[in-house]
Amino acid sequence: MIVVSNATPLIGLATAERFDLLQKFFSRVYIPQGVYDEVVTEGGERFGAQEVSHAAWISLVEVKDKLAVEVLADDLGKGESETIVLARELGANWVLVDERLARRKLDVLGIPTIGTLGILLKAKEVGLLQALSPAVEQLRTRGFRLSRRVYEDVLRTAGE
Repeated sequence: MIVVSNATPLIGLATAERFDLLQKFFSRVYIPQGVYDEVVTEGGERFGAQEVSHAAWISLVEVKDKLAVEVLADDLGKGESETIVLARELGANWVLVDERLARRKLDVLGIPTIGTLGILLKAKEVGLLQALSPAVEQLRTRGFRLSRRVYEDVLRTAGE
């Protein structure tokens, strides 16, 4: 299975102290340079910087189609643009992404997406998390942007 990740799920799962779920669900995750830069190089002390830089199961891959990245960059950031192009180039089975516009573009390409909350929900479904609310609450208290409606919906879906 080929899985490409954008920065936000990496940061989000590290923020919730559940970065380990990525390796449990996906034995290898591919990221483009723009995502690495956003999380590690520019991230400094940001959640996820240490986790990404030390994870041997995360592979950094150079995007080949620079023109496609530039075209997408009109609407998206560098990390999202490179993530979409890399997913297409690798024939990804899944893309880890939270941003709505990036999800829509991936949907057009027929590439399934899952975000931070989706991974946490899946972890609860398969018994890797006893409860979802502590992880989601930790995201909120540490500044992860999450609307009240999404917060309530995800907890309701989890039966909490």
